[in-house]
Amino acid sequence: MSLTRKIAYINLTTGTVDTKPISEELRRKFLGGRGLDMYLLYNHTKPGIDPLGPDNVALISAGLLVGTLASASSRTHVGGKSPLTGYVGSANVGGHFGPEMRLAGFDHLVITGKAEKPVYLWVHDDQIEIRDAAHLWGTDTRDVQDMIRHELGDDDVQSLCIGQAGENLVKYACIRTSIKNAAGRTGIGAIWGSKNLKAVAAKGMRDIEIAHPMEALSYNKEIIDQVISAKVSKTMQKLGTPFIWGVTNSTGLVRTRNFQMNQLVNADDIEPESIEEDLVGTAGCFGCQVHCRGKYFIKEGKYKGTYDEGPEYTSQGAFGAEVGCTSKNTVLVCNHLVNYYGMDNLETGSMISWGMELFEKGILTLEDTNGLDMTWGNDEAVIELVHLIAKREGVGDILADAPLEAAARVGQDSEKYLVHVKGMSNLHSDERPTPGLALNIAVSSRGSDHLRGRPAIDLYHLPEKVLRQIYSNPIPYDGPITSDYRDYEGKPWQVMWQEHLYSTVDCLGICKYHTVFLGPNMPAYEEWVNLIRLNTGLEMTAEEIYRAGERGYTLERMFNIREGMTRDDDKLVDRYHDEPTPLGLPVVRGRYIDRDKFKVMVDEYYGHHEWDENGVPTQEKLAALGLDQEPSNLV
Repeated sequence: MSLTRKIAYINLTTGTVDTKPISEELRRKFLGGRGLDMYLLYNHTKPGIDPLGPDNVALISAGLLVGTLASASSRTHVGGKSPLTGYVGSANVGGHFGPEMRLAGFDHLVITGKAEKPVYLWVHDDQIEIRDAAHLWGTDTRDVQDMIRHELGDDDVQSLCIGQAGENLVKYACIRTSIKNAAGRTGIGAIWGSKNLKAVAAKGMRDIEIAHPMEALSYNKEIIDQVISAKVSKTMQKLGTPFIWGVTNSTGLVRTRNFQMNQLVNADDIEPESIEEDLVGTAGCFGCQVHCRGKYFIKEGKYKGTYDEGPEYTSQGAFGAEVGCTSKNTVLVCNHLVNYYGMDNLETGSMISWGMELFEKGILTLEDTNGLDMTWGNDEAVIELVHLIAKREGVGDILADAPLEAAARVGQDSEKYLVHVKGMSNLHSDERPTPGLALNIAVSSRGSDHLRGRPAIDLYHLPEKVLRQIYSNPIPYDGPITSDYRDYEGKPWQVMWQEHLYSTVDCLGICKYHTVFLGPNMPAYEEWVNLIRLNTGLEMTAEEIYRAGERGYTLERMFNIREGMTRDDDKLVDRYHDEPTPLGLPVVRGRYIDRDKFKVMVDEYYGHHEWDENGVPTQEKLAALGLDQEPSNLV
């Protein structure tokens, strides 16, 4: 059955591997994936450990529905204590690794210690081997996967891996699988590098028994029809996530030149229709019918003829708007390079744009950059900086650090130019006109974040009746709600609801694009009741599923508080409050986040969570969620 997969504990220092079953009690509490990973993080790390020390954990998990008949059931979660922020480290990736790990008999890997020399793990049919990876060290993320397949003699082996950025402990190195699938945020790749862990390979032949196969197959067809009939899915099938750029940039919701402007002008070359001209097809993850990932060849310059996949909306912002570049070639080349080296494209673009603003202000000089001209829009400099960061060379060594660490090294009041929350840089979106989205990034458990609680449908001006239907399921809500994304009222509930929804999605191991993220009519809790029952046999109500997502999110809050986070960390940088948006449509021009109203939103958000005025979960709430005895060390 889907519920019979195990947890494996791998100690790289001693070379030992132990396995344990996952009880139904833990399944009902956390489902799997991200939720159970956060339980393991809280229970298997001590307060105050060094994120790059041997006492940190490297977590890998597949969600409860991964590898089943559920649509888009591909997602793998990775975690640990973040080297970027010192708080929750957590990232999610699609592709085909998760299903293979489940077919090999495992749902969760808990990796501790540090190998004396580089190693990789080989996970197959209820076995885990620790193998020598000295010959793989120094390779990029594409070559290492091919080399492992060749070594194991099986082209179907799927791997998670780090590139040179992870080996060099770039604080935002990511985990990658296939050509471009990335668990990008919070620097999990640096954790792997610190442990001398180059990759984890998986291939399995153990059946995942479906509880009610014929009914599950039929019901999943209904879900597929629901997903692919949505306009957002049809658009993504054609343009991928770059379609988001067209509306956000034209509206004026894109931070440009770090945070100086909110719109990139003369940028037709990086519009989705322009990028579509370079695509040679699309690719998809396991079990997905949308196929939103573009495939392209670079057409000019030094990298002409290079094949890669993407770019995502995030690369348009990271290597276009934030750095002031309007060249499609620059976006495609940099997208390729972060894939190659294994780095978070968001953090890479943000750190480069921060460095460019410092260069403009004279805080960084040509002497600091070894003659590299870091002026806005210098395509060659942006490409070169990606190389320097990955290799930790020259000014790239500073930019490879976490934002707050880098600012401390530079000094000269450079911190005020960072656009971050809790030490993690923001997406290239500009939330000054959108208080709900601003609240989301300020209170997110990972740091500035668009995938943890963003009420993206707030931008659609949906009728209040429709919004109330969405945000009252499965927990009733009769408070204020508004169709105007510029308003402050009602947004705290929306943010909290989305936090629990996305937490649940990551526990199940399905894609956020197949739920209420960009599509208001996508599947949610009622559909998940049936998907869980038909695929796993586990009977749960919609509210029980909601509480499982809430339980995981609350544990993330508990972990952060344990590591020193306070209410003062749930804030925006001053620029959000002090610098009105200069560009864009009239509806967004001249907007900023009002400090007093923002404080009220945070208070209301805490109240909805049943946390106290400092953002600490109350004992009553912990007891209601069954978290009052943590750490419980049940596994």
